[in-house]
Amino acid sequence: MSKETNKASEPAPTPELDRRKTSILGTVVYEYIATGEPVGSATLTQKYNLGVSPATVRAEMAALEDEGYLDQPHTSAGRVPSDLGYRYYVDRLIQPEVLGTEERELIRTEIHRARTQLDSAVDHASHVLSNLTRSIAFAVSPRLDSQTYRHLQLIWVNAHHVHVVLVTELGTAAQATIESAREVDPDQLTRACNTLNARLAGRRLNEINAALLTELTRDNALPAELLRALAAMFATHGDLELERRLFAGGANNLLDQQEFRDFRTLRAILELLEEQQTLYRWLQESLQHEGATVSIGHELGSADMNECSVVTIPYKVGDRTAGALGVLGPRRMQYARLLSLISHVADSLNTLFQNETPA
Repeated sequence: MSKETNKASEPAPTPELDRRKTSILGTVVYEYIATGEPVGSATLTQKYNLGVSPATVRAEMAALEDEGYLDQPHTSAGRVPSDLGYRYYVDRLIQPEVLGTEERELIRTEIHRARTQLDSAVDHASHVLSNLTRSIAFAVSPRLDSQTYRHLQLIWVNAHHVHVVLVTELGTAAQATIESAREVDPDQLTRACNTLNARLAGRRLNEINAALLTELTRDNALPAELLRALAAMFATHGDLELERRLFAGGANNLLDQQEFRDFRTLRAILELLEEQQTLYRWLQESLQHEGATVSIGHELGSADMNECSVVTIPYKVGDRTAGALGVLGPRRMQYARLLSLISHVADSLNTLFQNETPA
């Protein structure tokens, strides 16, 4: 079993390199991401107009290796970016890729297909992200207690059964058929439902408890079993966070990446997908940030994940941060494209949850 994966604390800002070193490092990272092959000075001078001699390129690459930005595999004369090199590239050099109209429309269509179902929309978001990045994508649905009450349906089935449907501003949150030992009067049920909808509209679910429900329905006394069932729908049972749904997919993409053909890395990723708590923790940490967070190699806290990177981003419900998306891929991922894709998917969820009124 691999060691538990704990993302390290925020990486320290990388010191700024001079213009020439910055240009050469950026070109090495770009070339290595594109080819997956160690990059030699001859390749750089032949393919790119760096404005300096091959000897200067060799000297600067050697200096970048000494400073920790490049590594040299034992079997190659070329060099590859280190974690520090990737970090410098992500923090200082990267320019998000402009997505094409077709990709933007695909994302919008895929997510909006599920607009009446909250969990389905988040699941669709992770699915389209996995397909477009050819990596592992994962997402967590919004916290139930962060949602706002929209309305309750109390549907009289017969004298001893009531079907209850709780609807939040994002759609149906819970439903159940409740059995009551005491006969339920349909007129009382309707009046109680109207009172609750008038008095609870706009409240957060975690503000609603059994005492409040009892007080609001005092004039239209409901059976104790029904009140308990209603209270249970609003209550936070144990660790509410563990009740949130986590979606993860894209395992079929693993062998498309050369880094994941290493057995130890592949096993570590498959274990993450199975136990899910590490994925969930990464998403939880993302909720503390406004934009995308990139964790590279050793920053993930496990030797088995040194060839991986994780990108996460929160999404909002209205003006509240409610959930997050993530992508797990090779350290040699296309950061510019991936950051644009994950940002656009998060924005599409934000727009959906802000503008649509799910049933």
